[in-house]
Amino acid sequence: MISRKVLAWSASLLLAGLAANAGAESLDADVSPKKDLEAIQKFFTEKFPEIAWEDFANGTYALNEAWYENWLLIEEFPPYEIAIANGEEMWNTPFANGKSYADCFGEPGVQHHYPRWDKEQGQVVTLALAINQCREANGEEPLKYKKGPIVDILAYMAYESRGQIINVVVPEDEPGALEAYKKGREFYFTRRGQLNFACAHCHFSMAGRTLRTEPLSPALGQATGWPVYRSKWGAIGTLHRRYTGCNKQVRAKPFEAQGEEYRNLEYFHTHMSNGLPLNGPAARK
Repeated sequence: MISRKVLAWSASLLLAGLAANAGAESLDADVSPKKDLEAIQKFFTEKFPEIAWEDFANGTYALNEAWYENWLLIEEFPPYEIAIANGEEMWNTPFANGKSYADCFGEPGVQHHYPRWDKEQGQVVTLALAINQCREANGEEPLKYKKGPIVDILAYMAYESRGQIINVVVPEDEPGALEAYKKGREFYFTRRGQLNFACAHCHFSMAGRTLRTEPLSPALGQATGWPVYRSKWGAIGTLHRRYTGCNKQVRAKPFEAQGEEYRNLEYFHTHMSNGLPLNGPAARK
């Protein structure tokens, strides 16, 4: 078990010396997503040399054989199957105006294109946001972002996207995209809340360890399996629901789901996992 004092101390060393440990010279004021990606992925592949590259997509289950075997048993009768079925029905049900999600997305297996920078909108567009933009453009009410029907349609689209390779593009000639990426990166490495923790405290240097009974997953691969059925929730939920929970755990006030802060965070967070296959929806602890 890791004490809070040790965890905070280890993360402080990480944040102060990641450049030396992982060659992350780019983690400074001069933003270079390409250099960040190389440095971060090098950090994790060297930290866990026994893990095959594609297995990072399995989260904490790649770190422990017993966890992995238990996960495979859960996957025999996955608790998210109903969500996929509900989402498929939503996809195939026309809106009141006769159009459907297919008129917006073409096909359901498009998760690998998100999140993305939309120059016309001047913001990061996640798949969840794009779904609601599609609905509103066709006269439908938007869906709530943490759970409920939004999870069903996301689960179906994630299922249809399995095996696609994450490729979040941050155009370095687009100032708005770089600024959004930088804000997401700053969020990830910034201490917050009464416990004074950053996301990186748990998911970089201490990844693979256990905090109380909670296994700490590497940041690399965390974005591959959403939406996720969590045993703790007893339900399937979105990535922004998880962001909300993480903020609450460090005694910080959470931001609005699909607000700018969390969308920028998702932009950086998913970019870290470029090159990994999508395998959502998934079951996690």
